[in-house]
This record gives sequence, C-alpha cells and structure tokens, in this order.
Amino acid sequence: MAAPETPKTPKPTEATETTGTAGTPETPETPETRWQARAEVSGRAAGRPARRRLLALGTLAVLVTAVLLVPLFAQLDQQLVDLRSAGRPPSWAHPFGTDEVGRDVLLRSIYGLRVSLLVGLTAALVSVVIGGLVGLLAGAAGGVVDRLLMRIVDGFNSLPHLLFGIFIVALFAPSATAVVVSVAVTHWTTAARIVRSEVLSLRGRPFVDAAISGGSSRARIVHRHFLPNLAPHLLLATVLMVPHAIWHETALSFLGLGLPAHLASLGNMINDGQRSLLAGDWWSSLFPGLLILLPTLAISALAQHLRDRSNPRHRSELTL
Repeated sequence: MAAPETPKTPKPTEATETTGTAGTPETPETPETRWQARAEVSGRAAGRPARRRLLALGTLAVLVTAVLLVPLFAQLDQQLVDLRSAGRPPSWAHPFGTDEVGRDVLLRSIYGLRVSLLVGLTAALVSVVIGGLVGLLAGAAGGVVDRLLMRIVDGFNSLPHLLFGIFIVALFAPSATAVVVSVAVTHWTTAARIVRSEVLSLRGRPFVDAAISGGSSRARIVHRHFLPNLAPHLLLATVLMVPHAIWHETALSFLGLGLPAHLASLGNMINDGQRSLLAGDWWSSLFPGLLILLPTLAISALAQHLRDRSNPRHRSELTL
C-alpha cells in the first residue's frame, strides 16, 4: 500500500503579507510614511544646530559683557607688581590665580580678551574692505583687469600667512596697528575671491541685463544691484575672518612680535606663563588659552549658522 503524499507548502506570492522578526506583519512603506520618517529625522537634526547656536550666543554674550563691564569696575595697572602674591593658585580672591609677579590672571585675561577682540574685529573689517574692493573691481571690469588682479591674489595666497605676517610686523614697532596691518595684508584674498565670484554670477542675471539695456551706468549698477546682493556675503566673510585674526594676533604676541610685552594680551600671557609651567603654575597659561578658544569657537558656530541661512539648499542638505 503506497504512503500518502505529503502536501506541498504553497510558495508565497507577491500578494502574501510578509512578517517581521517577531512574527507581526510589517506595515507596507508608502510615500506618507517615508515623508513622516524624514520629517522626524529632520526635526532631530534641526534641534542640534539650534542648541549649538544658543550655546554659542550665550558664550559670546557672557564674554562680551565681561569685556565691557569689568573695566568699569576694576582698573588694571599694567606696571603693577605684587611679589607677595606671586604664583598663587586659583582661589576666591583670585579665581584664575596670579602670575609669577603677583598680577591677577583673571583681570589680565579679560583685558587681554578685549584687546584680542578689538584687534581681530578691526583686522577683519580692513581685510574685507580691501578684498571686497579688489573682488568688485575684478568681477565688474573683467578682461585684463580681472586676470591681473587674480594673479596678484594667487601670488599672495602662495605666501605662508604667518611668515609673511611676521615680516610685515618686523617693519614696525610692536603695536596694535602693526598687528592689524599684518592680518589685513595676509587675509584679504579670501574676501576678494568671494566677492569676485558673486559679481560674476550677478553679471549674468536678467535684472542686470535689463539695467544695462536701459542705459544705466556702471556705477549705478554697482550701487543699485551689486552692493545690496554682496552685503550678506561681506557680513559672512567678516564673521569668518574674526577667529583667524584673533589667532593671528595671539600667535604674533606669543612670539614677541605683536603687542608690547608689558600690555595685557592673551598671547603675551601665554608666553609669560610657559616659564611658570615647570614650577607647576598651570593656571597662568590654561585660562588665557581657554579665553582664546571659547570666543573663536562661538564665532565659528555663528558663522556657520549665517552660512546656512544664506544658502537654503545647503541647510536642507544638512537637515534632511
């Protein structure tokens, strides 16, 4: 007697519902579910830049407030020496400790931060003005003028910024003016390239062609059409330039080529504090170094936010 045949298991067809790992049926993916999942990811991704932006704004607000208000209540004598308080660690009386000659590190750091911010902002503005004028002239004139100015930009970019800055500072006596000139001469090329590329893009826009067809002069086109569209890019270039200028000033002062040695500058304080590290006085260099790092990171975060706001496509690529 033949054995009964084992019934074959039917093969699943395309209409058969698939199951997950736990045996529960999976929800089929639809355009609505895909957009919902993307919106959730976008919301989480958008929250992180917002928190970083608030942290950067808060840090910068605290530092700027301290720079503006502390000198009103505590005057710093640059020549004052108190050897009885030399080398004291951080305490309630001196939160950042004292240096090797008894000067309060906190008060000197705030004054040094004020100098660094003023020099950095001034140097950034001068750099953007020089680079903006060169880029505007190159982009608006075109032809031989454009090629000549861009070759000059390439020549400046081929030089090491720090070494070239040291050469420029060596031509002057140590002063804030020498540092501003050094930073401006070595950093204007970035703004020149940004402005030139934007002007070349604007020259092909329909409203510029309409202005040229209507008989507008070149000066009127620059004033009415180029400058308003260049303003956001110039602002972004200025904000991006400030951290570079601060680091440049600090490096020159640390090498003894920036501000005068007796003035409270963050670079000078780090240079003085390195002699105290072997004696265990770590606070003389640590706190001035942190006051260099915090504002530059905060300004860089704000500059990134401005860049994202000025380029919506780039912002959507970051969040989606």
